[in-house]
Amino acid sequence: MKTLKNHTLIYDSQCPMCNLYSKGFIRSGMLDENGREAFTELTFDTKNIIDFNRAKNEIAFVNYKDKNVIYGLDSLLLIIGNSFPLLEKIARIKPLHWFFKKLYSFVSYNRKQIMPSAKDNSADACVPDFNLKYRLAYIAFVVLFSSYILSIFTARLGLNLNRNFAREFIICLGQIFWQTVFLKWYLKEKLWDYLGNMMTVSLIGTLLLIPSLFLNLNSVLSILYFGIVIFIMFLEHIRRCKILNLNFLPIISWMIFRITVLAILIYLNY
Repeated sequence: MKTLKNHTLIYDSQCPMCNLYSKGFIRSGMLDENGREAFTELTFDTKNIIDFNRAKNEIAFVNYKDKNVIYGLDSLLLIIGNSFPLLEKIARIKPLHWFFKKLYSFVSYNRKQIMPSAKDNSADACVPDFNLKYRLAYIAFVVLFSSYILSIFTARLGLNLNRNFAREFIICLGQIFWQTVFLKWYLKEKLWDYLGNMMTVSLIGTLLLIPSLFLNLNSVLSILYFGIVIFIMFLEHIRRCKILNLNFLPIISWMIFRITVLAILIYLNY
């Protein structure tokens, strides 16, 4: 690999994704051993060079030789392009560059809802600004993806349920509406952070269901598998509520909705 010297990537040390790829750049030799610096441990010189607020939203890449800083997707393309020029040229083709830039922002603005940290509430934490457009996009993505997978899985539960995307879509939207209506007074300014985390819990559950779609499980084993997934989601919901400094009210409301929907489906199909 061709190493970029006198460059430093400013990364979010509380973000597992940021930690992983920044460490990967160093281990592969694309950056030297001092090629990354944690946002929470910035040196005085670095603070004077970068746009502190922008660096929370878009990863900053500092060229100490020229005292120049680039941000976001372009910083990653510069690192990759130094070793793989062709990949950078392809990624900079206008339609692809537009897509990758939107994808980068989609992940960056929602990364604390995808992988939160207990240290996100500290004053020097690298927490991105709230962006309604990308939060709604994340919620929409999870709703559509979860509805599709659930429509396939529920048909195997032996509850006389046919594959029905619209039914699962309405249930997913209903969960969001339920939590918003009943918890808005309690969550207040944390509402969007909570909804983002709740969507990630749903996404985790959906991903855990996918392996079962390739197994020949009977209805009893499918119900047992589904129960295990729900339990994992329940534990993850608790963990995330603790990180957000919330009590058990959102969890209780979440479980009430889940149990109510299940009871209604069983009643309507028997």
